[in-house]
Amino acid sequence: MSFLRLHQVSKQYGATRVVSGFNLEVNKGEFVSLLGPSGCGKTTTLQMIAGFVDVSEGRIELDGRDITRAKANERGLGIVFQTYALFPHMTVRQNVEFGLEMRKVAQPERSERASEALALVHLAQYADRYPRELSGGQRQRVALARALVIKPPVLLLDEPLSNLDAKLREEMQFELREIQRKVGTTTIMVTHDQSEAMSISDRVVVMEAGRITQVDTPHTVYEHPHNAFISTFVGKANLLQATVQPMPSAQGGAVAQVGGVAIEVVGSGALPAGGARVLLGLRPEKILLSAIDAGRVQGQVRERFFLGNTWMYTVECPLGTLTVTSANDGSEPHGVGSTVGMAWCDSNVRVIAGEGVAA
Repeated sequence: MSFLRLHQVSKQYGATRVVSGFNLEVNKGEFVSLLGPSGCGKTTTLQMIAGFVDVSEGRIELDGRDITRAKANERGLGIVFQTYALFPHMTVRQNVEFGLEMRKVAQPERSERASEALALVHLAQYADRYPRELSGGQRQRVALARALVIKPPVLLLDEPLSNLDAKLREEMQFELREIQRKVGTTTIMVTHDQSEAMSISDRVVVMEAGRITQVDTPHTVYEHPHNAFISTFVGKANLLQATVQPMPSAQGGAVAQVGGVAIEVVGSGALPAGGARVLLGLRPEKILLSAIDAGRVQGQVRERFFLGNTWMYTVECPLGTLTVTSANDGSEPHGVGSTVGMAWCDSNVRVIAGEGVAA
């Protein structure tokens, strides 16, 4: 049985529906991320779970209890805001103890639990400092300790790492996940950062225009996106317009033609019939650049970009203009204007959409 359940939850402001028919079941101890672009409704959904925004339609249940109309302070949830919302006039310890004080927990127990929470986030030595005396990453951990010290049934994270620089954000991603696993708190995080959601979540909920478009493990979302939006929002993808040949392949799939090149595609469900137009997806890192005579097709490098651990190329070939990424292994990169061979495994080509293809 799910621990947190949202059933047909919707939110409407006047004539504008910002969240529509949201259905999600979260297991106890699970880490789930709501991922999507700005304005897709992910923060509104989190605020409805928290009780800060009223639900227009639907129901929210926590451990079998209907909390749809419960006030925020009656839900007992832990929340970490994007701005951390620490009290500047209070020390770190006082900030962490605040929620316990509001719950009228006795001072000895407050002190003990605050010490435990600060040790958990590696800030015990900063207990007597004020927020202004801490770095961004340290303030983020204080906010996390304050949310966890009340032992909430669910921890809600509203883009908690967005104010950190890139290096610190990456470090905090893994520290956040380690802490969550240690305490086992059911966690819902809102983010627009794909790498953040993919690296630390058990499941990812991809949202677009107020609706869920896919709920899956990070690996499945990346390797088997349900539509063109997901394939390009979660990572990069080359989208190829293709025509299915009338005869199926020997492997039980279908053969699609793209610019005179035959590509075998295998779907988990019914594949489109011969003659149908389909949209294929091929990730840049799944394409191998090689010697001219070693690839399936030839292409010409139009642009290249150095990204540190990888090179990103734009290559003109019979399939169109493709983006290709190659690991920086120390070898000489392909030059702009050079002709290269291009190869890929057809098993890495996905049918994204098309006639007769379920969205």
